[in-house]
Formats: sequence, C-alpha cells, structure tokens
Amino acid sequence: MGEPTAPEPVKLFCAVLAGRAEWLDRACTALEGELGPVDMASDTWAFDCTDYYEKEMGPGLRRRIYSFARLIDPAELVEIKLATNRLEQRLAAEIACGLPRPVNLDPGYVSASKLVLATTKDYTHRVYMRDGIYAEATLRWRRGRFEPWEWTYPDYRKAEYHAFFGRMRGAYVQLRREQGPARGNKEAQSGD
Repeated sequence: MGEPTAPEPVKLFCAVLAGRAEWLDRACTALEGELGPVDMASDTWAFDCTDYYEKEMGPGLRRRIYSFARLIDPAELVEIKLATNRLEQRLAAEIACGLPRPVNLDPGYVSASKLVLATTKDYTHRVYMRDGIYAEATLRWRRGRFEPWEWTYPDYRKAEYHAFFGRMRGAYVQLRREQGPARGNKEAQSGD
C-alpha cells in the first residue's frame, strides 16, 4: 500500500494575454502585488494561433509569461487562480477601455516533470481540484525538453514557449538541488 506524502514545491508562473504592451506591464505590477516578485519574464509574443479571445479582448493580442521567485505547494494553484480571476476584474475596471476583458491571466506551475495550467473549464483531460477550478497537465518533460500532449493549446506547442519554460524548469531544478529533497520525492532530484 502506498503511503500519502506531501508534494514537492513547484515553480509558479502566470501567462498574461493583452492587446497592449502597457497592459502586460500593468498586469505584471498587479501580479507582483498579489503573488510576490517576478524572477523571469518571457519575450512578448504575438498571440496568433486563434481569434477565440478577440471579441472580449480586441485584436492584436500579445502574450508574456512571468515566473515568480517563490515556490508554491501545487494545491495553492486553486487559490491563485481565484485570485487572478479577481485581479482580471480589477484590471478591467482600472483600464476601462471599453473591452470586457482587456487582460487575461492564466496561472500555472512547472515541476521537474510537467507544466500544469489552472482553468475554470472542465474537459476530458482535466481534473477537478475544488471551488470550480480544474488542473491540466499541458506539457510533459521528456528526453530533456518539454513536449505537448494531444490537447495542448496551439501557443503552448511553440518552440519559444518550450525554450522559456525549459529555462524556468532549469532554475527550478537548480533551486531544488540547493535546497535538498524535502520529502524524498525523486521528481525534484531529476535532472532530465
């Protein structure tokens, strides 16, 4: 019989989608106020895989991803998603540009073996956590790189995303090595 163990801490990030660079910056400031200091930021990428968000967010959307310095318990992802939902509403009121949703915030985490996103939408490959929040393993670490699953969003299939998340994972693995294995979980000790 397996013994339940506490999970290893994981590296928090938030993917931000907005139509203007200044809104991405504003979201970063708001996220730092809520989640703590950012330690890595991706380049700004065109969000051109779908027009799904254009009706509520406008055209010319851009994506930037922020990684946070503190590690979290994976179960905290629920509270963080609820907090980023409230933050989206606050930013919409502050920006007041006539768009219902000028900023989209998608938190997730990276561990040694996977990238997980939080969502409010259920589907066959998502697992319910609590309070209306689901989790999805969006990417897996395999053979020294991140790989998509059949359900992975088109933007998360791109090489630049994999490269950024690979750097983020590298920083996470290095930090976990320096801290030492807290609970004997081999995942945190894995270098590849």
